[in-house]
Amino acid sequence: MNTYSLQKRFLEIRSHKAFELFVVGVIIFSALIIGAKTYAMPPELLTIMIWLDWAITGIFLFEIVIRFLGEEKKAHFFRSGWNIFDTLIVAVSLIPIDNSDLAIVGRLIRIFRVLRMISIIPELRLLLNSLLKAMPQLGYVLLLMFIIFYIYAAVGTTFFAVINPSLWGDIAISMLTLFRVMTFEDWTDVMYETMEVYSFSWFFFISFIFFTAFAFLNMVIGIVVSVLEEENQKIKDEKDRKDGVKTLADLYREIEVLKDMVSEQKKP
Repeated sequence: MNTYSLQKRFLEIRSHKAFELFVVGVIIFSALIIGAKTYAMPPELLTIMIWLDWAITGIFLFEIVIRFLGEEKKAHFFRSGWNIFDTLIVAVSLIPIDNSDLAIVGRLIRIFRVLRMISIIPELRLLLNSLLKAMPQLGYVLLLMFIIFYIYAAVGTTFFAVINPSLWGDIAISMLTLFRVMTFEDWTDVMYETMEVYSFSWFFFISFIFFTAFAFLNMVIGIVVSVLEEENQKIKDEKDRKDGVKTLADLYREIEVLKDMVSEQKKP
C-alpha cells in the first residue's frame, strides 16, 4: 500500500460518520466525568474516574493522529485554528499535573475539552464562524442599541430617581434596570411603580421594549441568518470545486497506473 492509498484510508476513517459520532460520544462522556468530579465520592470511585480520564485523553490523541495522517498536505493541518486548539488541548492533557500545584490548570484544560465538540461537528463550526464573521455588522447594531439604552437611562434617571433610587439612582444603575426590562424580568413591577407617580410612564417602557427586545434583537438575528446563508453557499461552492479537482486528480493517477502497467507488459 503506497503513501497515497494510506492517506486516503485515514481520510475515509476521519470523514466517516461513525467515527465522528464516536468522538462526539467520547467528548460528551468526558463532560460527564468532569461534572461527576465536582461531587463528593469515595477514593475508589475517584481512582476509576482518573483512569477513565486518561483513557479519554488516549482516545483524543488517537483521533488527532488519525486526522493528521488523513490530511493530504500535512503542513496545512496546522493552518486551521481548530486543529491547533485541539492539538494543544490534547497535548496539555497528557502532562501529569493532577497532584501538583498546577492541578487546577489541568482541570480547566479538561473542561475546555468540551469545546472540541465545535471542531468535530461541522454544523457547530459553521454557526460559530458565521457569528464571528457577522460581528462587524453586529457592532453597528449594538452601538445603536447602546445609544438607545443611554438615552432611555438618562430619561429614567431624570424622572424616576426620586421614586426608587435603587433602580434609577444614576445612569449606570438605570441601564441595568433597563436591561432587566428588556429581558422581561418582572418589568411590570418596575413600570407599575413609576405609573403611581407618572401615569403615562407606560409609554416609556413599551417604546423601549419595542426598540430593544423586538426591533434590534430581530435585526441581530437577521444579520446572523444572512451571514449563515452566505457561509453555507461558500461551503457548497468550495465542495463542488474540490470534488471536481479530486475527480481530475484521480483520473490522472489512474492514467499513470495504466501507463506503468503497459510499460511493465512491454518489457521482455
